[in-house]
Amino acid sequence: MTDTLPFKDKVVLVTGGSRGLGAEVARRFASLGADIAVGYRSDAESAARVVDDIKALGRRAEAVSGDVAKPDEAIAKVEKTISAFGRLDVLVNAAGVGPYLPLDKIDEDHYRKIFDANVLGTMMLTKAAAPHLPSPGGRIVHFASRLAQAPMATTSVYSASKAAVVAFTRAISKELGPRGITVNAVAPGLIETDMTTDIIAERGEAVRAMTPLQRIGQPGDIAGIVTFLASEEAGWITGQTILADGGIT
Repeated sequence: MTDTLPFKDKVVLVTGGSRGLGAEVARRFASLGADIAVGYRSDAESAARVVDDIKALGRRAEAVSGDVAKPDEAIAKVEKTISAFGRLDVLVNAAGVGPYLPLDKIDEDHYRKIFDANVLGTMMLTKAAAPHLPSPGGRIVHFASRLAQAPMATTSVYSASKAAVVAFTRAISKELGPRGITVNAVAPGLIETDMTTDIIAERGEAVRAMTPLQRIGQPGDIAGIVTFLASEEAGWITGQTILADGGIT
């Protein structure tokens, strides 16, 4: 992106924006000129810190509470964003959950927890945001996972939920395309955040060894892809899922 502030005065809602990848994405958009609605479920303190970071960059920011797994609360996130900023230009669905279980431990509660957050939440947020996005020029970026394409043992339900996000992205891009709204997804591999500390401790060396780039992914690696997909320069890309795992897959 050649413009140093390509998102100046645009409003971006980042769900899951209080921690991990979502927080990095929120800060990156703010550094590029955007005003940010920081979506969070329960960690108000972390959301407040991200809001403070964004305000320190000279941009507007509001923390927007709600559980994306509950349709009414997912829709309310969009409504709160419009109320606070008067508009919405970009929706980033970074919220999600990912507990893994082997087949003999899977039950309905496990399925519902993952699919309600990762799939139903993504759908309801998209439905709520679409009428407010600029036409043309609106942008939606979902979070999938490399596991949608290359699942591992015990990740079956999570991997299936992210495969559903990939399919949803492709389908909704065809519905919103005539309005000039793009819908894409990013599918990260293992990324080093406060939420992956245990995984990296357990298998970080193995991941490094099998990664052509010979390192663990960093939040900034993903944030740059998200902001690109939301930019004017990506206006001819829609319905795609960008695999970002350092070349493992």
